[in-house]
Amino acid sequence: MNLKEWAASTGIAYITARRQYAAGTLPVPTYRIGPLIMAGEPLTGTSAEAGQTVVYARVSSADQKADLDRQVARVTVWATGQKLGVDRVVTEVGSALDGHRKKFLALLRDPAVTTIVVEHRDRFARFGAEYVEAALTAHGRRLLVVDPAEVDVDLVRDVTEILTSLCARLYGRRAAANRARRAVEAATEAPA
Repeated sequence: MNLKEWAASTGIAYITARRQYAAGTLPVPTYRIGPLIMAGEPLTGTSAEAGQTVVYARVSSADQKADLDRQVARVTVWATGQKLGVDRVVTEVGSALDGHRKKFLALLRDPAVTTIVVEHRDRFARFGAEYVEAALTAHGRRLLVVDPAEVDVDLVRDVTEILTSLCARLYGRRAAANRARRAVEAATEAPA
């Protein structure tokens, strides 16, 4: 369990538990998983051949970084509650529509990673997640989704961003063409 839950269950204030953690005087063993402090013995993978379990968290923009830590905490707590030993946490800032996310691709390429845990399917990939999941399964790997329900608000926001971008390009080209046409007309007109 995370340090906050441990403090609540033992009747200690969370800030006191943090201070004891920082001083190294907590009466239970602790370990870190990303930004999260866990109390108790760490869960380990079933065996060395079983591979790594990785928590993957992603947000779309830098102004959402605060949510990144909360997302890692929620997914890690869920994974440890499922008796999964989390070996590593991978966080990334980038659009789910971007197929060139470096950390995401490195995670897919790493054969040592057998289990990837995400909060929502759209944190992993906005479109085509089913194909990626099928490819992972074909190689004896798996994708675990904490909350399989779709996040409609994020999907609507992404579609709006795509339409805005396309419209800006379309109207931007038209405006540039109109400016060029007016410049040519002005240059070819006879001076009065």
